[in-house]
Parts: sequence; C-alpha cells; structure tokens
Amino acid sequence: MARLVMKFGGTSVANMERIRNVAQHVRREVEAGHQVAVVVSAMAGKTNELVGWVNEGSKLYDPREYDAVVASGEQVTSGLLAIVLQDMGISARSWQGWQIPLLTSDAHGSARIAGIDGKNLDEGFKRGEVAVIAGFQGIHAETGRLTTLGRGGSDTSAVAIAAAIGAERCDIYTDVDGVYTTDPRIVPKAKRLEKVAFEEMLEMASLGAKVLQVRSVELAMVHKVRTYVRSSFDDPANPTPGTLICDEEEIMEQQIVTGIAYSKDEAQITLRRVADKPGVAAAIFVPLAEANINVDMIIQVTSDNTTTTDITFTVPTADFERAKTILEGRKAEIAYGALEGARDLVKVSAIGIGMRSHAGVAARAFKAFAEKGINIRAITTSEIKFSLLIDAAYTELAVRTLHSLYGLDAA
Repeated sequence: MARLVMKFGGTSVANMERIRNVAQHVRREVEAGHQVAVVVSAMAGKTNELVGWVNEGSKLYDPREYDAVVASGEQVTSGLLAIVLQDMGISARSWQGWQIPLLTSDAHGSARIAGIDGKNLDEGFKRGEVAVIAGFQGIHAETGRLTTLGRGGSDTSAVAIAAAIGAERCDIYTDVDGVYTTDPRIVPKAKRLEKVAFEEMLEMASLGAKVLQVRSVELAMVHKVRTYVRSSFDDPANPTPGTLICDEEEIMEQQIVTGIAYSKDEAQITLRRVADKPGVAAAIFVPLAEANINVDMIIQVTSDNTTTTDITFTVPTADFERAKTILEGRKAEIAYGALEGARDLVKVSAIGIGMRSHAGVAARAFKAFAEKGINIRAITTSEIKFSLLIDAAYTELAVRTLHSLYGLDAA
C-alpha cells in the first residue's frame, strides 16, 4: 500500500465548500488504496488577518507569541477537514506540528526543519486513519515553543513529511493545474509542462515563479521526493495529471530552455569609483547582509584607471532606501565616488538543463532584445539559466520575445 502526501493551499481551503471539495480529492486517493497524509494551509486571507491583529497588539511583539497566534489558522483548517472527512465515513484525525512532532530551529517566524519523527503518523496509518496535518508549523525541542516556517511554509512541511514517511509522491494542490513555460497571463500560448527537473524548478521558484516555495523544492531535490503540482479546482473524479517535479534522469526529451520566469520590483544600485583593493566588497555587502537585505546580481567593472572600479548590484525595491542609507553611512569606509540607483526594474530569466550542452543560448537573447530595442542593464548566468535586468516597462515584450525565441510557443 503506497503512501501519499497531499498539500492544499489557502485558496483551496478558503471556505467550507472548498474544504468539502478537498475532501473529495482525498477520498479518491483513499479509495485507490493509498495511505494518505494531508497538509493544509490556513484559509485564504486568515494569516494576514492574524498578522494584522499581532501588529495591532504591539509593533514590538514577542516573536514566540507571534508564532502562537499565526499558527492557529492551520489548526482551524486541519480540524475542519478532519470533521468533513469523518462525516463522509472516512477515518481521519488532525495533527498539529508539535504532536507529530515536526522539530525546528528556534528562529521564530522563519524556522527551519531540523527533523521529523514519523512514528506517530505510522501508528495512525496502521489504524486506517487519514492524517490531516497543520502545515507551516513545528516545535523547538529545547524550549517546547511552537514555531512557524515563514510564508509558503506549508509546502515545505508537506515535502519534509513525505520524505520522513517514505511517501511515493507529494502532490501540491494549488489554484493552477501545473507548471507552465511562463506566465499564461502574459503569453496565452504558454503550455503546461509534463515534467520539470528539480534543478529547473529550484531556479524557476527563486527567479519569480510563484508555483512552489523555494525551500520545498530544495528539500524535494535533496530527498528525491517526486512532487506533483496539481489543481484543487479540477473535478475530483477526473483530475488533470499536473506537472511532475522529478530527477533529471526521468526526463527523456529535454528542451534547451524549459521556461521563462520574471521577478518584478527589482532595484539597482551602482557605486562609482570604488577603491580597487582587498576588503572593499566585504565592506559593501556584509552590512547589507547583516540588515537582512538580499543582494542578487553583482557586477564589477574596472574603471578607466587601474585604482578604482564600479560595482553594480540589485536589491528588492522594498529594501532600496534602506540599502542606500546603509551605504551612504559607510561612504568613508568604502571610499566610493558616487552612488547611483534605479527602481522599477524587472529581472527576466530563461531556465533549462538543456543549456549545459548548447553554446550561444544567451547570445540569441541579446540579439533579440537589441532588435526589439530593449536595453539590458545587467546580466548573470549559471550552468542552467541566465538572467537579464531590464526596465519594467518592457516586461511583457521581453517575456514574449524569449518564449518565442526558444520555441516554447509550440512546446
């Protein structure tokens, strides 16, 4: 009898009607003979409501109590789904993270999973129960305090539980029926992919695709958990197959480029005439890291003379002013000539494991953008992707251009 983990996000459990629909999906898998663990998020909008209450209580709240409050949304959903399943004649019980237990670090609000003991779930499976698990939460073993895993943490919970109980697969149910070659709202010809390699999905998730949370893909790749992205809004009796996230060896025919992703709200900072000497990069980027500002694309260009250099990098637009303030406060230490910045930028990326064996993939994009009049502000590349920083006004044109350029319109 195979084990299966099913995860349902906030829109899938937004009200009782949708929870009953989720229960029908679960019944289908139970009747197929699976031992099923279901991981659920809070109802859509509930976590934001809870966070709002915390902020209303105090702007300087105790993060341990923050977790105690915001984790309650998943507790409600797991209990309601268990009740509905029981009403349908299916044996089920709800589990909170601490009851499993799902052990985490003590970084409240963004804890990382340290380990999962699956023995309690095993006993439930032997009794014929469906385990309905509150996602997004765990417990710190030493303090005994409830913790949360950060936004999107239910995906991470689901994959980690699948690895812990030796599940055949983990099905992530969302409001889309799979992973597409790009955003169908921008490119109507975008196609649903049958399979995507772990590495490709990791790049897509980190570069702007919202289908899966990055940490969940990392876990799936490390533990080789075959993961499906499926739609909870399909007919439970006749669902579409979705997209399988799997090991590269399972994919027989590989496209050069698998998908196009984009990330909005990028800001660019350039430090002009920075002293070209050891320790300067650390003086720039260590303070930003200490302020929890994520720096992405970094480019260093030698200036006209050999004593100074220009350094350009990107940060999220929301962190732009903070980053500028930090750097301006360290101008004497860094010894730069001028600080320049630009907002309203977008990072457009092409991802594909087929790039490993093909030369000149990015060069084709450079030529196509030149023909379209799209100026490229910065470029970064890796073995299976390249990213181009452009003005936000050209986002849709750039995505459509790359999608057509690499033959994805006819995928």
